[in-house]
Amino acid sequence: MTAPSLTRKHVFLRALPIMGANIASPLVGLVDLAVIGRTADTQAIAAVALGGLVFNVFFWSVAFLRMGATALTAQADGREDEGEVRAVLWRAGMIGVAIGLVLLVAQWPLKAGAFALFDSPEDVETLGRAYVDARLWGAPAAFAGFAVYGWLIGLGLTGRALILQAVLNLTNAGLSVLFVLGFDMGVAGVGAASAAAQWLHLLAAGVLIMLILRHRGAAPASALFDGTAIRRLLSVNRDIFLRTLALLAGFTWFNIASLREGADVLAGNAILMQYISICAFFLDAFAHVTEAETGRAAGAKNWTRLLRAFRLTSELALGFSIALSLGFLLLGDQFIMMMTTDEATRATARSFLIWCALTPLLGMPSWQLDGLMIGATQGPLMRNAMIAALVIYLALDAVLRPAFGAHGLWLAFLAYYVARAGTLMVGWPSLKRSFDA
Repeated sequence: MTAPSLTRKHVFLRALPIMGANIASPLVGLVDLAVIGRTADTQAIAAVALGGLVFNVFFWSVAFLRMGATALTAQADGREDEGEVRAVLWRAGMIGVAIGLVLLVAQWPLKAGAFALFDSPEDVETLGRAYVDARLWGAPAAFAGFAVYGWLIGLGLTGRALILQAVLNLTNAGLSVLFVLGFDMGVAGVGAASAAAQWLHLLAAGVLIMLILRHRGAAPASALFDGTAIRRLLSVNRDIFLRTLALLAGFTWFNIASLREGADVLAGNAILMQYISICAFFLDAFAHVTEAETGRAAGAKNWTRLLRAFRLTSELALGFSIALSLGFLLLGDQFIMMMTTDEATRATARSFLIWCALTPLLGMPSWQLDGLMIGATQGPLMRNAMIAALVIYLALDAVLRPAFGAHGLWLAFLAYYVARAGTLMVGWPSLKRSFDA
């Protein structure tokens, strides 16, 4: 199908539903906590929170499926290769299901390792395990859902992605109320509701996919088993996975370093990191559109369209990042007071407010370049750039934190974003050469 002309309005309308889906995504965990919070004691509430953290260790480690599916779908759409558009979805979906099944088979040692990361009381851990045990049965559907979400973004059907997220949230909320309040299943019921909601969500996705493909013409099924394409999908996912591990290592180190500066610093930074997460809801939306539009340009080998896509998405992302930075400078104190009543934590968070406010502005180029390189499937570059940026960050932290204390911690963290963008820019000439070839 011929790609539509690129305008700022087109980019914004594509990004808007992704923002909605990003904001709605955490509601699954909030619903779980809200339902159990009205029927159980502190231990049960803590168990659901702990179980959610442990499940997220599994959940987000497979997020590469979404990015890989977005890029390869957009490229196939840019080439007007209808068979490959379909094949990317089925391949990525089957890989997601397979990973979910492996997780179910190997869940006992994996759960032991995941729970070992969190120092929790025995009674809380026991209930938390019950939650994870129930919720893991939805893992194959959840991981296949990543592929569907990426496929929809790759085709530019972000409104449909938002609809599926709404289906997941509403189904999860209804089942949580039924299982906990109706069947009195407690913590395990909350996990079971999330698992069942994932399968019903995947069923709804299947119906939506059939409706979409019905209007896109026929294509041979033989493309599904193309060996070269399968190896490429695995290679792209491998590189994005390693890149994601390096990214998570950087954020984990920030938390470890915060704790080493004192419990008050860790608490204050935890509040500020919530704001950075909110910023990601908005800026990630433009990065996702960048993935799709630059991927479509890469599939068509259209360098001019790629540059235009990157410029338009980056202009809007820059506008949002400026607004987010200025907004936190003006309203950050109110945000901190809303998030905590502890005066020591408030004071600590206020002392780092300026550094947190700069994060959207300094981080925006790295988000956008991530989107560009994902869309162009520059996997080895992304992997190596993130590892190099992590090394730079750790080196700067080792120098700046002893010299400037917790402020040095934030300076190194902001430099991490700059390093991520800088290392990705190194790959720009090779990206251009690939188009020329």
